Amino acid sequence: MGCGRARGVRRNTRDMFSKGFGNYGLPSMSTYLAPYKIGDYVDVVVNGAIHKGMPYRYYHGRTGKVWNITKSALGVMVNKKVRGRIISKRIHVRVEHVQASRCTEEFKRRVADNEKTKAEAKKLGKPIKTLKRLPKDPKPGYVVRVKKDETGAKFQPAVMCAVPYELLA
Repeated sequence: MGCGRARGVRRNTRDMFSKGFGNYGLPSMSTYLAPYKIGDYVDVVVNGAIHKGMPYRYYHGRTGKVWNITKSALGVMVNKKVRGRIISKRIHVRVEHVQASRCTEEFKRRVADNEKTKAEAKKLGKPIKTLKRLPKDPKPGYVVRVKKDETGAKFQPAVMCAVPYELLA
């Protein structure tokens, strides 16, 4: 029937490049009008409706940095693990297959909050509190209260334990 394992460029991409239910058709104009600058982080997400400028399947879902901008494509620098080392690959991808990444949103928000805190501390003349992120503290302890029944006796709290395995033969 078949002729062995497929070796094409788009092999094993049936689900990867397919669009979601009710999401068919060409991309909207906002895809083409999105502003990108050199140094921006972008996510390579293949749009199966556009065959031109489609990246190889390995790069689908990867995040990279824009290093070049042309008329209809972006040069994206993506890290790729090859055997034991990580290589920085430079690929050109059309804008239909690229989205602005949200990977630096939390960092930028934190920087803005820190600058605001520094300005307030300087204005009030107080020392700056720690601006670094700290791990969450453990939850505080508490006492389990046991209710009493109608007779006045206390209910026993249920204790969960493993049931021994019995072989029924």
